[in-house]
Amino acid sequence: MMFPVRCFSCGTVVSEVYEEYHERLSNGEKPDDILDDLQITKYCCRRMFASHRLQNEKDLFDDVMEYK
Repeated sequence: MMFPVRCFSCGTVVSEVYEEYHERLSNGEKPDDILDDLQITKYCCRRMFASHRLQNEKDLFDDVMEYK
């Protein structure tokens, strides 16, 4: 799944920092430290990163479907 270009709530462009976020996350840095450093401060924008599924991770939909 592609990462959204803009935040769904406020419309801020968030895709421009996703590649750096993903690279630093792969290197073992904490997600909250990365987002602070990239100046992603709004909760709605941070949610875009927290809820995005990486290619090697399990889809969140599978977890939610257990609670019909």
